[in-house]
Amino acid sequence: MCLIYQTKKISKGVKSMKDIFTSIYKNSLWGNSESVSGTGSSIAQTSKIIKQLPILIKEFQIRTILDAPCGDFHWMKKVTSGLELYTGVDIVSELIKENIRKYSSYNRQFLNLDISKEPLPTADLILCRDCLVHLSFNDINSVINNFKNTESKYLLTTTFTNRPWNIDIKTGGWRPLNLEIYPFTLSKPILVINENCTEGNMEYNDKSLALWDLAQLSI
Repeated sequence: MCLIYQTKKISKGVKSMKDIFTSIYKNSLWGNSESVSGTGSSIAQTSKIIKQLPILIKEFQIRTILDAPCGDFHWMKKVTSGLELYTGVDIVSELIKENIRKYSSYNRQFLNLDISKEPLPTADLILCRDCLVHLSFNDINSVINNFKNTESKYLLTTTFTNRPWNIDIKTGGWRPLNLEIYPFTLSKPILVINENCTEGNMEYNDKSLALWDLAQLSI
């Protein structure tokens, strides 16, 4: 997703999460010339993750990944080749249809699902990058609890490690989140990968992916 376009207006009258993110997609509010998922999904902004994820996958013996949401699969396609199964899910049906057309294979599948409430597949690792930052506190709680319901092993998700506080927003906006402080107060993660983010003139250089054992999370 994108760090820059959080002030763009969502169409009036849309209420469901599906409507909100479909409207953002159709109006290209996050897209750039490289990725419809925004500048944060460019190869330049994901180069550190592309290098580090295969190391994590090997160290924690990850065979299956649930990428929730998967967006346009722009950068993730560079790190899925050795998996037994990659499952990408997204609430925007048009994105999923395009991913199926372009990227489906024997070890890749794409599903149109709402990660806040619909049953999700079980996986060794759930990757949830650049998603919770766009959700209200209530929707974040729903997503994490829904992830826990999958009985998957690990959650790897975006957190901004140096932020002193969190603010609530309407779903569809954006702000940085530190998941280790109120109102989430997640335990210390197993590991943290700083993304070396250069967006916003280095204002977001604490942007990281943190790994948690899902069974140990209480939210």
